[in-house]
Amino acid sequence: MTRSVVVKVGTSSVTDERGGVDYGVLVDIANDVVRLRDEGWSVVVVTSGAITAGWAEVGQGRARPHDAVTLQAVSAVGQPLLMHAWRNAFGELNTPVGQVLLAPLDFSHRGQYLHARGTLEALQSLGVVAIVNENDAVADEEIRFGDNDRLSALVANLVRASHLVLLTDTDGLLTADPRLDPQATLIEEVTAIDAELLGLAGYSRSSVGSGGMASKLAAARIATWSGITTVIASARAREALVRAVNQTPGFGTTFHPRTERLSARKAWIAFAVASRGSLSINEGALNALEHHGRSLLRVGVEHHDGLFVEGDAVEVKGPDGHVVAKGLVRVNADTFDDGDDVVVHRDDLVLLRKV
Repeated sequence: MTRSVVVKVGTSSVTDERGGVDYGVLVDIANDVVRLRDEGWSVVVVTSGAITAGWAEVGQGRARPHDAVTLQAVSAVGQPLLMHAWRNAFGELNTPVGQVLLAPLDFSHRGQYLHARGTLEALQSLGVVAIVNENDAVADEEIRFGDNDRLSALVANLVRASHLVLLTDTDGLLTADPRLDPQATLIEEVTAIDAELLGLAGYSRSSVGSGGMASKLAAARIATWSGITTVIASARAREALVRAVNQTPGFGTTFHPRTERLSARKAWIAFAVASRGSLSINEGALNALEHHGRSLLRVGVEHHDGLFVEGDAVEVKGPDGHVVAKGLVRVNADTFDDGDDVVVHRDDLVLLRKV
């Protein structure tokens, strides 16, 4: 894994109080990106803000809409405004940029996934900074369910980055909501994302972004399971990106990668592919999966849900109904009882008990 970083900048950081693009923030980040590239890093930028910037252009003071169709149209207005600003910011440093719009399909299908990786690698070889965003203008699923925190973690896995930096409107993960507790302090290092930590993530200071701290922790979980060091830090701090990747003491929250990291393919199965159904297994099958590294056999499946076909991803639920694994099935739902005895091969199975 080379020195490579994916930096995601949130909506509240790339736009100002009126919703327009905050050019000063983009310039500061561009300076950091170019400095890191000069030091031998490869850098991919994931940007939010298209919908907010688009509404600032056409909203004429009206309340921001919430329906998917209007948001898609507004995103189509905002995307070129956002890219024009990024192009100008990097242009001051004689550095070209390229826009890459990604949708769930680009991650769900292995061939498309590898093609997207090839495009990003080609841009890197050309000396071009890739500016990535969700393809909001044509995929309403992302507007309703997605956020660029998760996208950035998937991109970091896609390009096999060593670091993921989430720049936002807070100093990092705090011990409490600072609006309610003035004594809230910064958590500087995290070695494991547990239930107690997730309980701290129920706050978001932004009214324009689709993420919030909970989605940042979800992104950190994806990245750290993929062996990627993750930092949440303030976008408006001086030399924010440089300080984040250098893990400057007292700056941001650093999430250390797991010792047992997933391979790129298993990280893709675990986090990038949408599940098409579920399998509920018995105690014997659960023991075989978790303690003996076995494949999931048909005899261990109590019942199944969904319209999956061979090659689809499914969730595997234990006797208590909780998801314990995810994998690619080797059978079809409509011929399940007549299919292969091996329902999910161990090479296509990821244990998620501790995710």
